[in-house]
Amino acid sequence: MLAVLANRTYRHLFAAQVIALLGTGLLTVALGLLAFELAGESAGAVLGTALAIKMIAYVGVAPIASAFAERMPRRAMLVALDLVRAGVALFLPFVTEVWQIYVLIFVLQAASAAFTPTFQATIPDVLPDEKDYTRALSLSRLAYDLESLVSPMLAAALLTVISYHNLFAGTVVGFLVSAALVVSVVLPSPKPSVPRGIYDRTTRGIRIYLATPRLRGLLAINMAVAAAGALVIVNTVVYVQAAFGLDQSDTALALAVFGGGSMLVALVLPRLLDSIPDRTAMLAGASVLAVATLIAAAIPSYGWLLPLWFIIGAGYSMAQTPSGRLLRRSSHAEDRPALFAAQFALSHACWLITYPLAGWAGAAFGLSANSVTLAVIAGSAVAAAAWLWPAGDPEIVEHSHEGLPAGHPHWNEGIADGRNRHAHAYVIDDLHSAWPHAR
Repeated sequence: MLAVLANRTYRHLFAAQVIALLGTGLLTVALGLLAFELAGESAGAVLGTALAIKMIAYVGVAPIASAFAERMPRRAMLVALDLVRAGVALFLPFVTEVWQIYVLIFVLQAASAAFTPTFQATIPDVLPDEKDYTRALSLSRLAYDLESLVSPMLAAALLTVISYHNLFAGTVVGFLVSAALVVSVVLPSPKPSVPRGIYDRTTRGIRIYLATPRLRGLLAINMAVAAAGALVIVNTVVYVQAAFGLDQSDTALALAVFGGGSMLVALVLPRLLDSIPDRTAMLAGASVLAVATLIAAAIPSYGWLLPLWFIIGAGYSMAQTPSGRLLRRSSHAEDRPALFAAQFALSHACWLITYPLAGWAGAAFGLSANSVTLAVIAGSAVAAAAWLWPAGDPEIVEHSHEGLPAGHPHWNEGIADGRNRHAHAYVIDDLHSAWPHAR
């Protein structure tokens, strides 16, 4: 897996990702402490609102940002967004009112909503070989999981010698180093083939996404992932400390076990995907999530929760990690930022539904009813994914073009059969506005 780090451009981008993630992790810890200082016992409500603002920014800003990204070189855009995030983190220690947290968090997350899809869309252009790209996806998954483990430990160690306000400085440094690493390499910036209006550019990614059967299946899988993930992220503390009467260290261990399951699958997944289709792996992972979420309704003790959380982590990684391969396969290079932005927005829209549901249903009806509710959502999503994403999903599709002149150069692409039809790698674009029906 680490062989892809021999590519200098990818190595610098991966380092930028890891360092920015660590900075974000420190920010999360510091923000919680700041909220407690400003709001006391209402800190949970403040953080909950901040989390909702984050999701709204992700859902609303990503497609718009991708439309403007076409007008800028990718490297310049990524560096500018890192600098914006560093600037926001620089202001956070001076916040004195709760509303100021909300404003700064929106700006920070809006910048992240523009940064992440653009960054993700750059990697397949840097690593055009599918095996290398698959390994890069697994490394990215590992980076996210390690951040969730390392950042709290690093923050705890730093808080023994500095105040939490100084954690914001660590975040600033993280974003600045990330920007410097991006500056140190030359990034491809495919240009759109034709000029497009702002509406076309804003909606293009979502239109491509919803017109592609495998991506409609991916959207359903996103919902299964969000349902199971919300159970773990929102309710682990409730299970461990309220239901089982344990302490914060036990909560941290449970979350670490969840991350450990995810990391283990991320390590073995590249080799696994060499021998099984993406659809098989992702549906299997999503099915594991649905079943495990249902089992969570009857957890008798902490000793049972830990292996179940490990299994959920494994299913989480298997269902989610290959998604980048589907997005790459379903778009031209110039459309990838828009398509990755659509995935970013639509997947976070799923979280925007399941996060509050996991919290409200758990508080109102109890953990068992909450788990059953989320399991029903996950199970329904798996069934929808299996239906929306055909089992036979070839990359090369035979199709016709009604009204396309015989002399059009597009007829020279792929293999023609002499019956006004030809076959090539099929993606939704200006010449292919809908998916052809199976013959």
